[in-house]
Amino acid sequence: MTSATVFTCVFIALYVAHQVGDNWIQTRAQACGKGAPGWRGRILCGRHVATLTLAKALVIGLVTAVLALPLNVAAVACALAVDAVSHYWADRRAPLLALAERLGKGEFARLGDGAAAPAGTGAYALDQSWHVGWLLVTALIACLGAGS
Repeated sequence: MTSATVFTCVFIALYVAHQVGDNWIQTRAQACGKGAPGWRGRILCGRHVATLTLAKALVIGLVTAVLALPLNVAAVACALAVDAVSHYWADRRAPLLALAERLGKGEFARLGDGAAAPAGTGAYALDQSWHVGWLLVTALIACLGAGS
């Protein structure tokens, strides 16, 4: 199995798990409160990231078992840790919005009415593109030592 094939399988597994975990598994309380200041927001965000990371681990495990992918468990664990940290950072909201402001994307981040259509806002689009970018990094890390 080529490294490109393994990478493609891992990326697809991560992307599918991300979509399910971020949109179906995440609770309303987590979605609405994970960006709140203080410990309440931190805990809600941590719970969301924990269930999302578990979903990603389960999907990668399933795909690895079914397709006999030659993944290194330590590399996958490291990759999922990197992904979890990047996801938590962005989902606390203020850091990602501050980055958007610094990069000239603040106006885009403020597009849409978060109360009326939270998934149809500029902030949501930036959030999701941030996560997908990190899924690429995560897949690359997970493939380190594949076949070893």
